[in-house]
Amino acid sequence: MKEVIDVGLPPLKQPFSWAVKSAGMLFTAHGPVRSDGSIDTGPIEEQARLTFANLQRAVQAAGGTLADVTQVLIYMTDVQDMPAIDAVYREFFEAPWPNRSSAAVAGLVVPGMKIEIVAYAMIPAPHA
Repeated sequence: MKEVIDVGLPPLKQPFSWAVKSAGMLFTAHGPVRSDGSIDTGPIEEQARLTFANLQRAVQAAGGTLADVTQVLIYMTDVQDMPAIDAVYREFFEAPWPNRSSAAVAGLVVPGMKIEIVAYAMIPAPHA
């Protein structure tokens, strides 16, 4: 059974949930979406920081921490942004690092959006 997690972000005009939990596993995808639903199209550092903060928000809403994240898939529109993304990534994660894949893509849904991530986390069951 899947449970949609309320991450505190507004619904967008696309048919998806921000985060879904099933059998202790969290499935979530994020970009630089502000709490009012607008998209940050500024510098990559700001976009990355907001994107990873949204991931952190989703994991916490599901009852976990970023230490529970097992895999992160990063999509960026410019491979030259990887060092900046890595620097921000280190603000949110520490060793042992999640498994990760990074890919440059031709574009994302919103013009000016430079990063989108998909992440998976194993959320421990609450203690009784």
